[in-house]
Amino acid sequence: MDISKGRRAETLLAPMKRRSQLGKRLFDLALTLPALVLLSPLITVAAVLTAVGVGSPILFRQQRPGLHGRPFILIKFRTMTDERDANGTLKPDAARMRPIGRFLRVSSLDELPQLWNIIRGEMSLVGPRPLLMEYLPYYTAEQNRRHSVLPGITGWAQINGRNLAAFSARLKLDIWYVDHWSLWLDFKILACTVIKVVRSCGVKLEQPVEEVDDVGLHPGTRNKIHRCRTSGVTNT
Repeated sequence: MDISKGRRAETLLAPMKRRSQLGKRLFDLALTLPALVLLSPLITVAAVLTAVGVGSPILFRQQRPGLHGRPFILIKFRTMTDERDANGTLKPDAARMRPIGRFLRVSSLDELPQLWNIIRGEMSLVGPRPLLMEYLPYYTAEQNRRHSVLPGITGWAQINGRNLAAFSARLKLDIWYVDHWSLWLDFKILACTVIKVVRSCGVKLEQPVEEVDDVGLHPGTRNKIHRCRTSGVTNT
């Protein structure tokens, strides 16, 4: 391949990419700013429910990878308490999840504070869901392409399985979204998300990571997969 041609192509594509990113940003703001106003009563109710049913603080804050893997602080309404056992260890999720927390999770009301992440330019309405920072070193180069766009509140993977889909399937769906992005696709995903949330489809609370992490991103499943592979090599 002629390197000079490749560079000229990149130069021509760069403004197109910038225009696409600008269009997506304007799309996000055009929907998010009015949504913050219209949904403010609902956000207030969710905040009160969190305070009464889960406790203070009402917000859950955690560092997550954003565009190009740069960290940002994701915010959500808390759905679990910080209850610990006699040894000071956090109790299992099932023991810490309160009825109000279950309701907030199933209805996706716990995600509403992320509208502020969108206003700040850290997230988009639609994009790959931001997973944990500790997963970053274990993505393949192909899987890591999911970070070439802003993370989203919802995404292509979420309307095609939500949290029931295995990690390998979710990552493939994220890459498909990156390669096929358009404003029309974002609009379609948002419409499908509303339908799925209303129907409470594809949600499984207190789901062990081991059930869906088939690529070894989480330390527990990574060690398990490594042991299985090592055992397989030994047996052969």
